Formats: sequence, structure tokens, C-alpha cells
Amino acid sequence: MIVAVTASCGMQMPWDKPDIPDGLPPGVGVQQPYIDINAPGRTAELMREWATPISDATSIPLVSVEAYGNAAEIQRQQHPECGIGWTTLAGIAAVETKHGRHGGSGVDANGDVRPKIRGPQLDGTNGNREILDTDGGRLDGDRKYDRAMGPFQFIPETWLRYGVDANGDGRADPDNIDDAALSAARYLCAYAGGDMTTAEGWEQGVHAYNNSTQYVLDVRNHANAYSVNVRY
Repeated sequence: MIVAVTASCGMQMPWDKPDIPDGLPPGVGVQQPYIDINAPGRTAELMREWATPISDATSIPLVSVEAYGNAAEIQRQQHPECGIGWTTLAGIAAVETKHGRHGGSGVDANGDVRPKIRGPQLDGTNGNREILDTDGGRLDGDRKYDRAMGPFQFIPETWLRYGVDANGDGRADPDNIDDAALSAARYLCAYAGGDMTTAEGWEQGVHAYNNSTQYVLDVRNHANAYSVNVRY
């Protein structure tokens, strides 16, 4: 029978999927491995063996999973008190840009997201805040208003404060998912009061990223699904 053959091949059947938890903070999922975060080049590639089965199970692009694991591991080694999980970063990126795939964009092997993802002008319409240009259009390409940028949708003024290089090319690029993931981790940890391991701290950090209760719930749901390797 087809069902028997499929099950014997080790494929996960719909009825085999684990229940998705709904707690706060979300589960941290399969622990990313220790890596040399000071190694030359793109250290996220050292996450490949760990990231591959997660990517296969969740349909998150492999390079994106590597970026989330790399960012979480850098934070774990440099700021262990924060305790941010890669699943939270994955949840943020899922809601913001479908892991760098919004509008037909894709994630290159080095973490670059192309075409670049830009949000609408922050001109005070359609429920958006009004933020006049803060970077002369250098980062977001808009000299009149700011726009959210890249796979984690940073606005220029926030990027200038938290943006960091994580793929080893010597520059902080909001359109590179390695850089953006680590920058997002730094931002979240800062606004969580340095501790993402409590429900209060986690919610505080994510609320600072986007001050919407529905947004927090959406990120939580994605992160919890990824914590048990379920596509969401």
C-alpha cells in the first residue's frame, strides 16, 4: 500500500506532526551548535549540518536558518544572559518578509537578499508612522521619507544604531540576512532588558520591534511551530 511504503521511508505524515505549543517565551527548538564565531568568512556556514534538517522540515530557506542559528550562537557566547533563541529570530523574519522571500525576493548563498526588500514610505498614511528621511536616502533609497529595509525590516535610524556585520565582509548591510539577524538579536535583547528567557522580557522585546499585540502573537506562533520543526 502507498501509505505503508511512504511511512517506511521515514517521511513525516500529517498525523505525525507534533502539537504546536503556545507558551511564552516560545521554545528555542533544536539547540544550535557551538561554533568559532571569530572564524574568517561567513561563520553561518558552520551551521549547515544543523540547519539542513530544520530547513527541510519547516521550508525555511537553508541560508536563512543558518543566519538565525549564527546570530543566536553569537549572542549566546557574547551575551548569554539574554538567552534569545533562533526560533524567535525565525518568527520575526517570517512575519516581516517570509524569511527574505517577500515579493519574489530570494536569499543568496552569502546571505544577500535580492531584489532588495523595501517597505512603503513612512509618510503617516495607511496606519504608518511618519518618519522623515534620516539617512539622505543612502540606505533605503528614499530622500523624502524613511522606509523599512531588508529581511528584518529595519528603518535607517535603527539600523545605524544596531546594525552589525555578521557575514565577514567587513560591512553592516540591512539587506544581508546574516547581518540583519544578528542586528535584530541585539535589538531584541536590548529592549527586553537583557533577558529574553522570561515571558515578560520576550514580549517586551518583540513589542519594541513592532508595537502590536497581533504582531507579538504572530511571531510567537511562528517561533513555537519552528521549535518543534513544523512548517507554519
